[in-house]
Amino acid sequence: MNQSVTKALQLLELFAKEQKELTLQDISLKANMPKPTVYRLLTTLENYGYVYKSKRSTHDSRYGLGLKLLELGQLVSERLELREIARPFMEELAKTINEVIHLVIEKDNKAIYIEKVDSTRALRLMTRVGKSSPLYIGSGPKLLLAFLPEHQQRKVLQAELYTLTDKKIDKQKLFQELIQIRKQGFAYSIGEQDADTTGVSYPIFNFEGKVVASLAVSGLSNHFEGDRLQIIKNQTEKTAKVISKKLGYKEQISAIDKT
Repeated sequence: MNQSVTKALQLLELFAKEQKELTLQDISLKANMPKPTVYRLLTTLENYGYVYKSKRSTHDSRYGLGLKLLELGQLVSERLELREIARPFMEELAKTINEVIHLVIEKDNKAIYIEKVDSTRALRLMTRVGKSSPLYIGSGPKLLLAFLPEHQQRKVLQAELYTLTDKKIDKQKLFQELIQIRKQGFAYSIGEQDADTTGVSYPIFNFEGKVVASLAVSGLSNHFEGDRLQIIKNQTEKTAKVISKKLGYKEQISAIDKT
């Protein structure tokens, strides 16, 4: 176990248990660590926003918990809230169309599957809750990539791209596909993550009008044809809109570029 990380976490927990602000001397005594060690750890934590330093006078500096912790707490809260809100609607969608339903988010330029509802069919896909995937493979990940800022898209596409099948990825075609996804408001994929499977995904927006997740439906490709494909698309889009509304989204501030 990394001792520096352990000690830094001990300092953060000390703030949580004690008063709002502490002096270097207070922290050193309560943590039972030498002042130079505490000062070094606090300086690193301050640089990353986990603590702040307030100087009341020349000889009186105090430390408190920084806004970075609040930011991370809000992210965790949002993701927990997203799963809790989305789950019953995902279950209802699965009952309606009897296909696998996923909830996918973007983190550190990867797609993360944070929720899944299986169908009653014998089909078993490679996905699982907690799985990460490249943002350019599958309808759910590609939808998220399409709504990222262009500079972030290019960063993803500039790296070496690999596939899960024998299909090669044309970066220019993929970039054009992302533009199309953003315009039409949904993503579609065939055989990108599992052989003989198709995926359809729609965006979920938060109260700021930002895409925070994709609602992805996956199943055997022969189930995604003709009228049934249109039913799947309609029902998935409807469900994504309901979840977005529950998150406080108002459609008039949509981030979708329909031009």
